[in-house]
Amino acid sequence: MSAHIPGDQARVTVLVMVAPSEAFGLFTEEIDQWWRNGRKFRAGERGRSVVHLEPRVGGRMFESYQVATGPVLLQIGLVTVWEPPARLVFEWRASNFSADEKTEVEVTFVASASGTSVTVCHRGFAALRKDHPVRHGAEAPAFIRAMGMWWADQLSSLRERALEQPTD
Repeated sequence: MSAHIPGDQARVTVLVMVAPSEAFGLFTEEIDQWWRNGRKFRAGERGRSVVHLEPRVGGRMFESYQVATGPVLLQIGLVTVWEPPARLVFEWRASNFSADEKTEVEVTFVASASGTSVTVCHRGFAALRKDHPVRHGAEAPAFIRAMGMWWADQLSSLRERALEQPTD
């Protein structure tokens, strides 16, 4: 996605108390450990699904879980930029998106005096129709605000996970 429309993005930043390389590793390699559980965050039942991120351009972000009829693999995204430890970009598709619908998530990792500022910018919602199910009936400003709060909840979990890391 190249065109960025003002107001068409949710942007959230959190400070994690680890170096950028460790923050990048936590975000990518340990994604299942900090990605929240529950229907708000995962398609699979609480504690029964695993979120994966394949570490390369072209890698998939997906959730896997088991149902009565067998295993399910739900692809959420596709990595388009892989620049450890500074930046990651992936296409994002909610489970109710059609095959041609997608948004974009950019994650940056910037060193600070006390750790790393991790910023998520999720954009591209203007390309979705106004009555799209992912909006849950909300007008654009309310929907973008809700997406910001959703990512803030996720990044709070990342920050908590970073605090669990052993210190040197």
